[in-house]
Amino acid sequence: MREALGALTVRGRAFLAAGITTTVAAIIVGHSSVVRIGVLVAALPLLTAWWVGRSRYRLALVRTVAPQLVSAGQPATVELTVSNESRTPTGVLLLEERLPYVLGTRPRFVLEGLGHGWRRHATYAVRSELRGQFDIGPMSVRVTDPFGLVELGRTFHATSRLTVTPRTVTLPAIPLGGAWTGSGDNRPRAFATGSAEDVTVREYRRGDDLRRVHWRSSARVGELMVRREEQPWQSRATVFLDNRGTSHRGQGAASSLEGAVSAAASIAVHLTHLGYTVRLVTASGDSRETQWHSQTAQASTVPLLEALAVVQLDHSPAPDTQWLSEPGHGGLVVGVFGGLGDPDLAFLRRLQHHASSSLAIALDVDAWAPHLPVQPGVGAAAHLTATGWRSVTLGPRDRLDTAWQELGLMQSRATASAGAAR
Repeated sequence: MREALGALTVRGRAFLAAGITTTVAAIIVGHSSVVRIGVLVAALPLLTAWWVGRSRYRLALVRTVAPQLVSAGQPATVELTVSNESRTPTGVLLLEERLPYVLGTRPRFVLEGLGHGWRRHATYAVRSELRGQFDIGPMSVRVTDPFGLVELGRTFHATSRLTVTPRTVTLPAIPLGGAWTGSGDNRPRAFATGSAEDVTVREYRRGDDLRRVHWRSSARVGELMVRREEQPWQSRATVFLDNRGTSHRGQGAASSLEGAVSAAASIAVHLTHLGYTVRLVTASGDSRETQWHSQTAQASTVPLLEALAVVQLDHSPAPDTQWLSEPGHGGLVVGVFGGLGDPDLAFLRRLQHHASSSLAIALDVDAWAPHLPVQPGVGAAAHLTATGWRSVTLGPRDRLDTAWQELGLMQSRATASAGAAR
């Protein structure tokens, strides 16, 4: 009852004030018939508040987001289903959905009253120009009586997740190298002696089940070896994204980091459709969720894009290199770099040394913030060339597919030169 009295609308408070004023004035003047009218007017919001307060509304909400994974700039549809599970009919329902500001303004709906077991549906669209993971909800509902005198609030605590992935560009096919492996594992070692089981082993990687360790092969090689469980051959590639704050310039959607993330996403999707098993590594190191995805192209791109959707600036001065100390990280390496300095040369050499083929997209980070003075020593192309990488420069107005095509031409020339030298 107290909650309902506190939920009186402007109309309800006006009725109560008018009724009390009329009653007092009629008593002073001595008009008994007007007193009855004043009491009736004042009692109406009070009786309504009592009725609403004792009513036990049980509302259920089902929220469906389709699709739950969209690219930046693409819409997603949110469908709401509100049902009345109590025996008490409701008045008009006022619904308001809480949304992050990047998804748009808060949608509001007015639904007619619900009887027992009735349902009402409402839909709206959301769209984000920024990548990320966003929670939709919770939903707040205000129930009004038929006279509009009392408005009672309820809140559903459930939320739904929408993942907005970076924009991707379709890339042309270019000559690529890479280590060929069985389902993302290293090529099985062949031994001059031993059983046939020996040729179906690979190096141990973090996270492998210790029950798969093949001890005889481990003793022979001098490092832990595990049994391979699958035989199909696939090539593998590592996409390295330099997301350090010192390597990028600009803010928000117009920053060089967003250009780097979009480039990395496009490359990862392109490689998975070519049949590569792809993993994503950032300056923070590799993530278990993005290690060597060897499913179908459609399935393997999902965890990669989800990881790229939430990539933020890393404030470490140097990239994490612990993953390079683990076995099984060779193959094709495609790097997307921002600004680089002399302290990064050792990391670039080490990464290039462990790759069978190393390609790079070097972002012209100063072009993303032309109003700021050029920082000395942040050019990436010269450092990449000095450490043996094949790289192209990408500015904010350059086309990624054109830069990728140019990278392919460089790869073809290098392959032709190597063949002529032999």
